Amino acid sequence: MNRVLQHTGAKYPIIQAPMGWIARSQLASAVCNAGGLGVIETSSRETENCIREIRRMPELTDAPFGINLPLLFLRDENMIKFVAESGVKFVTTSAGNPEKIIHILKAHDIIVYHAVPTVKAALKAVDAGVDGLIVEGAEGGGFKNPEEVSTLVLLQAIRDKVDVPMVAAGGIVDGRGMAAAFAVGAEAIQMGTRFVSAKESPVHANFKQAIIDAEDTGTYVLNKKSTPCIRALKTGRTAKIHDAGLMPPDTFTHIQDLYFGGDMEASVGLAGQSAGLITEQKSAADIINETIAGFREITSRLGKLAASDSF
Repeated sequence: MNRVLQHTGAKYPIIQAPMGWIARSQLASAVCNAGGLGVIETSSRETENCIREIRRMPELTDAPFGINLPLLFLRDENMIKFVAESGVKFVTTSAGNPEKIIHILKAHDIIVYHAVPTVKAALKAVDAGVDGLIVEGAEGGGFKNPEEVSTLVLLQAIRDKVDVPMVAAGGIVDGRGMAAAFAVGAEAIQMGTRFVSAKESPVHANFKQAIIDAEDTGTYVLNKKSTPCIRALKTGRTAKIHDAGLMPPDTFTHIQDLYFGGDMEASVGLAGQSAGLITEQKSAADIINETIAGFREITSRLGKLAASDSF
């Protein structure tokens, strides 16, 4: 059996990325109810609100769900303690060294996958004792490694070194990307931008439309000479940041005005290059069902090619 499905308990090997403020119960439960794995974010640092969202999930879905712990962004250990005792059995960690907390999570029989942008980080996470990896290529949105490595290259390079389950993240919106990821060793995919644009996503219609309108070159990598390095949609504001080379300190101050108020110049709209592949708003169920159907059609066709010994 697919190892990621064994670990998550989901119907399909499709995971929703833990976008700050966005990946809460409304979106995560829709993904779970459609057969994927919804993941609740904690990167917003709104500890009480995130705990409330986690507690609300069983009211909205009977399916399993996950929680993300971004280690560098946690205010204190209260969230870690709550997650460890919450009964949730699948946690992703990111933005830091999982060695710091993995013993706490494993003591509660929690499966832990760590997000990695390089082979070096992958090896370090495996040595720390994680059960699997979220392999994040440079195509993805949000916080990035300034030394860009594509998802396709990173998957192959990591698979050459380790045999733990890998979830491919970055540049994937449908069955084509899923089939490509599986061909080089992934056992699941994680989609962020695709689900930000979903009907159940809580973000403002302006943000969803900006994703849909984006071209293949519709994002910038910003702040490469400092931290955090991010990928975001092209706007007037992000163009100025790109030209300057550095983000001003107040870049994220009004991010909720962009996400939920629809002011696309209020902050930076984190999104991946996959925005250039998204052409319409769909429900989480349609996204997942069409992705699985496309994956099966492609892999069936490739299987027939292999059986016929032709190209």
